[in-house]
Amino acid sequence: MKKIYIAGFDVFKPDSIKIGEAYKSTCKEFGFDGLYPLDNQIDKSWSKDIAREFIYKKNIELIEMCDIVVANGNPFRGDELDSGTAFEIGYALALKKEVVIYMDDIRSYLQKSTCKAKKDDVVDKDGMFIEDFNFSLNLMFSACSIVEGGFKKAIKSLG
Repeated sequence: MKKIYIAGFDVFKPDSIKIGEAYKSTCKEFGFDGLYPLDNQIDKSWSKDIAREFIYKKNIELIEMCDIVVANGNPFRGDELDSGTAFEIGYALALKKEVVIYMDDIRSYLQKSTCKAKKDDVVDKDGMFIEDFNFSLNLMFSACSIVEGGFKKAIKSLG
């Protein structure tokens, strides 16, 4: 059974454990084994340094164990996807893993940008160019499959 690492900012939501269980159930429904970052829990008595190192190490191990990464690419605290998720995607790609990113809005990066100087501008408020490659994310994600919709739709796309 192929293993899927489930990446995304859902781990920060108040009901993150339930979300992870639902995602893992969806994986199982389609014949996959879901690996969720919160499968490895920290001990609340640990220092922040120890907890940080544990989380990093365990997430890296899960990515290395998986065959596929399915990642939530929706904006998190701004226009961009979560930086931790971006790192996990990049690490998975470096390991030659298949990556599927799901998003609610797959319009081009330029169309979705909220930091434009003017409505139809290609520069942001600081005068820096906004990427315009007719792609939903930064061009460095172009080796990934992009799926419009949620987690289940991304899993279904794996055929």
